[in-house]
Amino acid sequence: MSEKGQEAGASNTEKDPDTWTTGDEPMTGAQSSYLSTLCQETGHSFDESLTKADASKLIDELQAESGRLKKNG
Repeated sequence: MSEKGQEAGASNTEKDPDTWTTGDEPMTGAQSSYLSTLCQETGHSFDESLTKADASKLIDELQAESGRLKKNG
C-alpha cells in the first residue's frame, strides 16, 4: 500500500497539518478570510502571519468554539 493510502479514506483535510509539506508557507487567502470571520465570532485576535498548518489548527479550534461544524463529505 502506498504511503498516501495508509489511512483508509483520509483526505488532505484530515491529515495532521504538522506533516504537510507546505505547512510552513503563509496561509491561503481562503484560510485568512475564514479565520478572520471565526476570530470575530469568537472574540479572538486575528494573526495574519500564521502558516498554513497553524491556520488550519486554529480554524479547527475556533470552529468548535463558535459552534460551527465541519461538513463531512
